[in-house]
Parts: sequence; C-alpha cells; structure tokens
Amino acid sequence: MNTIVDWDRDTPQWSAVLAATKDCGRTGASSANTLWPLYAPLVEVPAGQNVVIGQLGQSLDGRIATPTGHSHYINGVAALVHLHRLRALVDAVVVGVGTVVADDPQLTVRRAERREGVAQPARVVIDPRGRMPPEAKCLADDGARRIVIQAGAKPAARSGVEYISVQPLDGAMAPRLILAALAERGVRRILVEGGANTLSRFLSAGCLNRLHIAVAPIIIGSGPVGIDLAAIDCLDDALRPRVTSFALPDGEVLFDCAFSAKASP
Repeated sequence: MNTIVDWDRDTPQWSAVLAATKDCGRTGASSANTLWPLYAPLVEVPAGQNVVIGQLGQSLDGRIATPTGHSHYINGVAALVHLHRLRALVDAVVVGVGTVVADDPQLTVRRAERREGVAQPARVVIDPRGRMPPEAKCLADDGARRIVIQAGAKPAARSGVEYISVQPLDGAMAPRLILAALAERGVRRILVEGGANTLSRFLSAGCLNRLHIAVAPIIIGSGPVGIDLAAIDCLDDALRPRVTSFALPDGEVLFDCAFSAKASP
C-alpha cells in the first residue's frame, strides 16, 4: 500500500501535478512525488481521447449514507481534498439529477489549488425527465460551463445553460451517448461524481477508465450502497480491475481501480 501524507490544500507536490497538465506530465513524474501515481491518468491523456473517472466515498460495509440519507461526512478531510483535486483536473463533473435534488451540490473546486488561468470545471447534470430545480447551486452563473443532458428536445429553462438532447435507449440515458455528446463539445476529462445510480450505470456500461473508492473506518450497518449492478451467477463474471491502494490519514484507504474501459466515443 502506498502512503500519502500530502493532503494539505496547497502543497508543492500538488502544484507539480497541476503544472504537469501543461506539458503532458513531464513535470509531475518525479519519483519523489507521492501524488503522481494517483493523478497521472488524468494528466497523461493523449490528444483526442477521453478519460472517465468515477469517485465514491463509503463505509467499510459499503454504505454511502444512513437509511435517512445522512452522509455528511462519512469520509474525512483527506478524502474530501482528493475529491476536489479530481475536480481540479477534469473538464467536467457529472452528476445525476437525483443528487442535485437531494443534496444541491455546488460541484466546484474549493478544497484544492486549481490550474492557473483555467476556469472551474463544467458542471453536467443528467436530467432525462426535466426534474432539475431552476435555482440549483450547480446552475449558478460563475463563469463555468453549465450543461444539462436531456432526453429529447425540451425548451431551455435557464439562460446561459447548455441543453443537450440525447435520445434514450431502452428507456434509459446511455452513458456512451452522453460521453459522445460531451466529446463533441470538447469535454474529454470527465469525473462521474454521483449519485450511486449514475455511477453504477457508467460502470455497468463499461464507460469508466478508473474508479476511486475512498473507504472510511466506519460501519453503518444499513442504508444505500454506492454500487448496484445487475446480479451475476458466477464469480467468473465479476469485474476485476487492476487495483492500487493508498493510505490516507485516520485509517482511511483510497482504492484506485483501473478498468480497460474504452470510453472514447
């Protein structure tokens, strides 16, 4: 297990990772930079290709909230810093509308230094049935792109927001079609942040290159789980990613799961 102690908001190692985004990774690949193995896949992305990463924070028993929906915060400060660092490295943060309705997240970078001269990542909400609250925080006009993925053409509900129509397949929004629509608009480094249903759909569709799971040393015992896929009968059909683990403070462990996903449309 790799141990990372560099979890302050702004550090020389994190600054080196940010600088590496300008030169295809050369300035961040120092053996002394313990952050580099974790974030390099988001930096070393060949031109014209996508990289899609999912992020999940959970308890030891795989819960992401209590039965009442209380989830702030299962994970500690280091895991939250990691989430904001992921946001800082991507072009867009993707969530389902259920997460917006339940939590009203900002989806901005606040706990980490951002790339110099680069705007906040685009905020993308998958909203097939038009449930998006018009005053949601993620639609705030702060200079970042705001994108709503819709099923079929619907009238634009808010000025300055980009509305993209994606035709449903079998009654659901296909992750590959969503990625293709975003790629057409120059969005190629993508963080799928939540909720559980959205993350599970991207994972089930083979559309995640990587999945980061931050596990907190807490047992909740009941409540929703972070990943819910179709049942399998045989373990031969289970997903077996290549996994690297990183020790975080206070007993938390971050698992970096690498899949052979072909996320580029």
